[in-house]
Amino acid sequence: MAEESVAKDSVTKVPVAHVPVVGRPFALVQERPGQQAAAGERAADDTASGRTDATGLPDDPEFAAYVHDYFAMTDALPFPSVVLDPGWGVAHANAAYDALFGGVGPHPTAMPGHNFLRFVLFHPDAASVLAEHETAWCLPMLAQFAEAFADDESAPGLWDIRREIADDPIMDAAFRLGLPHWVEAVGDAAVHHDGAERHVRHPDPARGRTSCRLISESPRTLREFGLRRLTLVLREAEPTAPRRGRAHLSVVPTR
Repeated sequence: MAEESVAKDSVTKVPVAHVPVVGRPFALVQERPGQQAAAGERAADDTASGRTDATGLPDDPEFAAYVHDYFAMTDALPFPSVVLDPGWGVAHANAAYDALFGGVGPHPTAMPGHNFLRFVLFHPDAASVLAEHETAWCLPMLAQFAEAFADDESAPGLWDIRREIADDPIMDAAFRLGLPHWVEAVGDAAVHHDGAERHVRHPDPARGRTSCRLISESPRTLREFGLRRLTLVLREAEPTAPRRGRAHLSVVPTR
């Protein structure tokens, strides 16, 4: 898809208003009859399913030592935690993050260890891990992307993601038409996710479906180079309530 085919004014900044919205916003914009998603084969350079390295960082020994220690601290966390670059590329992720997404199938461009935004938007297995996938994950991530794209569409990787969104007619319509209204209704929380509560389906049966709190942080040293860390603080799975007998049995005389 040619770059000029995606209108540069397709991302609209809207005022905020705090009104809760529920439902399936993607489903509100129907695909026109006969319209099909473009196949769009991707180039080989960014199709690896593995993890990317933190690129564009200065060759400074002190900074390298800081990053090494920061990654070591991330590895020590018991919760899934990932360090992301400005294009949502994965600079580093810990073992708990790998375990959470370890059951997803292969994909040429949208593996969770490669790019978190691409995984949320484009991987067919994303909904198997990220509960309430469209409303709790897709739309908020699209809102973050829309803001980043509007601020600096020349940032590395953003045009590639925008083209891939445009290849999907339903997602593209949601991005251009539905998303601005959703952002206006939800307000600041549509873009800023620190402290938000989400649900995931952990492949470990001991956890299963559980809630988590998103902790987004970017210390000054990392922020200078566009890095930030996202941690999913998983809660213990709630115990299944024991089945109770029918209510009327409690008033039946026992003598």
